[in-house]
Amino acid sequence: MAVYTEVADDQLRDFLAAYGIGELISSTAIAEGVENSNFLVRTTAGRYILTLYERRVRRDDLPFFLGLMEHLSAKGVACPLPLKTQDGTMLRELCDRPAAVVSFLDGAQARPIEAVHCAALGRATAELHRAGMDYPLRRANSLSLAGWREIIDRVREAADTLAPDLAQVIEAEWASLEAQWPGDLLTGVIHADLFPDNVFFSGSALTGIIDFYFACTDALAYDLAVCLNAWCFDADHQFDPAKAQALIDGYQSVRRFDEAEIAAFPILVRGAALRFLLTRLYDWLNHPEGALVQRKDPLEYLKKLRFHQAQSSAAIYGLS
Repeated sequence: MAVYTEVADDQLRDFLAAYGIGELISSTAIAEGVENSNFLVRTTAGRYILTLYERRVRRDDLPFFLGLMEHLSAKGVACPLPLKTQDGTMLRELCDRPAAVVSFLDGAQARPIEAVHCAALGRATAELHRAGMDYPLRRANSLSLAGWREIIDRVREAADTLAPDLAQVIEAEWASLEAQWPGDLLTGVIHADLFPDNVFFSGSALTGIIDFYFACTDALAYDLAVCLNAWCFDADHQFDPAKAQALIDGYQSVRRFDEAEIAAFPILVRGAALRFLLTRLYDWLNHPEGALVQRKDPLEYLKKLRFHQAQSSAAIYGLS
């Protein structure tokens, strides 16, 4: 989450009137994240999240995202439910941006992250995958191999300003992954961005998953590769095998990996590390002036990538 576009109170009051959710009390900008403009909205009926879609989110993809949240919520997945206006509309315009209002979820980010949180995340991810198997819409992952190539071409010239020989490292890794990327894994709906700030807890109990705006149809095991990179390294970016084991065990308590997924996992975690290295690098080099948004360190994912490059077996990640 982030804020690129400010919304005046009178504009917001007019926008909310169509939903029948009471009178506006307050609106607070949410600074976390990097993609869209988000606000915590309080009305006389309760709390809601308003999102204005910007940057990488294509308008044509929004029916997939909003429909997916509606589908998963109906299946019992703890995620935001998009609100409909009194005429049944979920997607509208505000400040010349596509916009939607979703329900508010209680809970907070896990701090510090412990193995018990990773286990709960693993279970919830598998349950999300299971609930999404009959979702009728499909969306290709725009941030897989071809998308990484596009970002590399945009950041190549400036990459070495952040770290020596970074452009060369990125080029070599992309070529290696392109040659090895698996094409025969079980696919379905994945979240693709299950970072700690997108998962809420109350104590050790997972209370909700938010921010589905990278969700797509891709290898289910790749979602776990994203989670492992985001949750299973410590504050110094050192791998934590206990957290990884808890994540994998939690997931496999609901759905077990098959042999092809286990064999491919060392490649998938490298791919996930490269994906976030690239998008963070692009955002670092193209930070919008004046935007209420937190830049995230790309080099965190360079360190994680180097760790994964040294592994040849999925056993270290808790798979065998």
